[in-house]
Amino acid sequence: MKITGVSAESISDSRGEKTILVTIKTNVGDFSASSPSGKSTGKYEAKTYKKSIEGDIEKIKQMSSYFSEEIDDFDDLKKIEEILAKQVGANTIFAFESAVLKALAEEDGEEIWELINKKPARFPRLVGNCIGGGKHSSLEKKPDFQEFEIIPDEKNVEKCFETSKRIKEKLKKILEEKDNKFSGKKNDEDAWAVSLNEKEVLEILKKEKVPVGIDIAASSFYGWGKYKYENPQFKRNKEEQLEYISNLIKNFNLFYVEDPFEENDFESFAELRARFPDTLIVGDDLTTTNPERLIKAINKRSINAIIVKPNQIGSLIKVKEVCEIAKANNIKIVFSHRSGETEESILADLAFGFQADFLKCGITGSEREAKINRLIEIENSFE
Repeated sequence: MKITGVSAESISDSRGEKTILVTIKTNVGDFSASSPSGKSTGKYEAKTYKKSIEGDIEKIKQMSSYFSEEIDDFDDLKKIEEILAKQVGANTIFAFESAVLKALAEEDGEEIWELINKKPARFPRLVGNCIGGGKHSSLEKKPDFQEFEIIPDEKNVEKCFETSKRIKEKLKKILEEKDNKFSGKKNDEDAWAVSLNEKEVLEILKKEKVPVGIDIAASSFYGWGKYKYENPQFKRNKEEQLEYISNLIKNFNLFYVEDPFEENDFESFAELRARFPDTLIVGDDLTTTNPERLIKAINKRSINAIIVKPNQIGSLIKVKEVCEIAKANNIKIVFSHRSGETEESILADLAFGFQADFLKCGITGSEREAKINRLIEIENSFE
C-alpha cells in the first residue's frame, strides 16, 4: 500500500471539544480515522499534540511527500512512527495509524483485526460505566470515584450489551428514589451523574447481582501526601486509603478496581493485590500503556490487569509490545475508550485482534455504542 497524500482537520468529540481526524490518500482509496481525547489523563501519558491541535493539523498537511515507502503489514507502522514521532502528538499518530490500518485491510481484503491476529480465539468481556463522578461529572456534589461499572459475564458480547443496557435503565428509576438531586443528567461518558458518595452508589449496585467494578482515578484527588475526599470531606493518607479500599472490596465483593492509588505508588498497588488476589487490580494512570511502566509494575507485583489506551502512548507498535508483555506475565488486558469519544470504531478491532480480556467503552451514547456494535458485528461474522 502506498500513501500518496495526507490531510487533517479538527472535529468535535462527544464533549463538544476539538479532536483530530486524519485522512490519507492511497492507491486503494481514501481512508479517515479520528482520535478520542481524555480529560482524566495520567502524568506519564504521551503528549496529546506536539504544541496544539492546530499545529499538528498544519504539520500533517505539509507531510504528503514524507511517506514514500510501501506499507505492507501491521509492523510497517514503524515506518510511519519514525516519520511522525518528532513531528506531531499522540492523538495525531493514533488517528494516522488507524487510517493506515483501514487502507491495509482494504488492500488485503481483510478485516482490520486480521492484520493483527489471523486466528483470535475469544472475545473481550464488556466493562460498562453506568454511574459516574470525579472529573467526568460536572455536578458540584458527586462521588469522588470516577466510574462505577457493571461487568456482565454472559455467553456472548451481544448478551452482555443487552444486560448492561437493561441494568443501566433500571438504575435510573432507583436513582430517582435514592438521590433527591438526581435529574437524569449524564456525565462525559453517558453514565448517570449523581450526587451520592461511592458507598451509596455501591450499595445500589450490590443489589443487581452482577460483577461490579470501580475506577477510582485516585491521582485526580491526591495531593501533598493525602487523598482529599469531598463527598463527604475527608483526608486519608496512603495507609488509610489502603484500608478504605480494602474494606470496599470486602463489603461489596468488588471484581475490578482501577487506579486505587496515585500514579507513583506501585507499593500500595502491590499490597492491595496481595490482599485480594482474586480481584482485578488495574493500572491506568500507573502504567499509561507504557512498556517500561508495565514492566516496573510487573516487577513490583503491583497489578494483575492493565488499561490499554492507544492514544495514551501514541504508538500502535508500543500497544503491541504492551499486550505481548502483559500476556507473557498473565496480566489481564483491558482496552479502553476515553471520556471524549468519536464515532470511530477501530478500538473494537484492536481489542479483538490483540485478544484483550475486556473492552471498556461505556454502555450508551452513539460514540460508545459504535465500538460495541462493531464488536458484535465481528462476533456475528463467526457464526
